[in-house]
Amino acid sequence: MVTDMGEKSLQKKKFILETARDVFREKGYKKVTMKDIVDKCEISRGGLYLYFDSTKELFEEVLRMETEETDDVFTGAISKEATCTDILLLFFKEQKRELLRKKKTLTVAIYEFFFENKVPKKENHIRNQFEIGVKIMEQLITDGVENGEFYCEDVEGMARNIMFVIEGMKITSQTMGLSEEMIDYEFGFIVQGLVIEE
Repeated sequence: MVTDMGEKSLQKKKFILETARDVFREKGYKKVTMKDIVDKCEISRGGLYLYFDSTKELFEEVLRMETEETDDVFTGAISKEATCTDILLLFFKEQKRELLRKKKTLTVAIYEFFFENKVPKKENHIRNQFEIGVKIMEQLITDGVENGEFYCEDVEGMARNIMFVIEGMKITSQTMGLSEEMIDYEFGFIVQGLVIEE
């Protein structure tokens, strides 16, 4: 596996990851083979193994890339003048966009990966993303309470509840489907419980 990479190698690795992400979105995690990635990337088997030793390693890298991109999109969209309510609504808007995405998402692949692999707690992507989300939401709610935008007696409980709702909606969107109205209702219900009407 390449460890000291020049610009060309970095671009090749990024291409493999982006292509692999599409394959995982389409097929899930369990059904994907290294041959699938080789075929989709139109590279040699040796060319792929130069960068990645297994679909497990490749998928873990796809998860890291996905997390970084999501964080960049969200933080890049927040203006300096944004209120806590603005940020909460933007967060829900991004979640809604993901939930309604017509193209396949990585949700099924992520759950297959974690059911199939014994992943230590500290490396569990789902758990880590959930806990990061809770901490961010806690800080946002705390700031909103302090500046008089939000009312909340149990900040940690509310933050955790919001993340559980979102996680449940991800599963529901893949298994039963979710309409835009259903998503708006759930997020609207949370907002009504937090935001103080002026």
